[in-house]
Amino acid sequence: MMADTLEQGAAWCQATLGIAPGPGGAHPLFGTHNRLLSIATQAGPFAQAYLEIIAIDPAASPAAGPDGRARRRWFDMDDAALRAQVRAQGPRLIHWVARVPDLARACAALAAKGIERGDILPASRQTPRGLLQWQIAVRPDGQRLFDGCLPTLIQWGQTHPSDALPDSGLALHSLHLQHPQAEALRAALKALGLSGQLQLSAGPARLSAQLHTPRGLVTVA
Repeated sequence: MMADTLEQGAAWCQATLGIAPGPGGAHPLFGTHNRLLSIATQAGPFAQAYLEIIAIDPAASPAAGPDGRARRRWFDMDDAALRAQVRAQGPRLIHWVARVPDLARACAALAAKGIERGDILPASRQTPRGLLQWQIAVRPDGQRLFDGCLPTLIQWGQTHPSDALPDSGLALHSLHLQHPQAEALRAALKALGLSGQLQLSAGPARLSAQLHTPRGLVTVA
């Protein structure tokens, strides 16, 4: 969920899901910070799922890229229209991230279909349990693909962030992707081995998730 501020995101969580997100950390590479909430299931494709509330860190700027200029923030977070929408309407589910065992191979599978997922970057953030490290594919322009319906790809190091998240009483029931280029999106997800985990349909671009909560089934979008 992209929020205008972490405070706005935490208030949204409390009002919508009935629970406040736990602590997260800062991303020095992109000048953002987050708070996290477990939405893991006991088994299946969502066994380590978590909800990330992410916002631009007002106290930080993105690190310099190879050209010496500040990087574009990931997930289209520098897009003025998207920022204005989130500021005015509240947090929004703008994207999702999928874990893959071999990031280079996954990016190559997309490249074979003419989809440039981006540069593979090492990233990290400090946590109370030590340094959390991962590799992630981010385009130099910071853009999401298929309006956020094609995931950013990540390969975690030895530690996964969900390992330290307490049970929240929430669980991810389903993830629904809707896009006018549904068949092309389906082919890309199949190349990544992800097509069997999701609901996918044709229509105006939209990403939504259903969560089991103490208040019943809640849809966020």
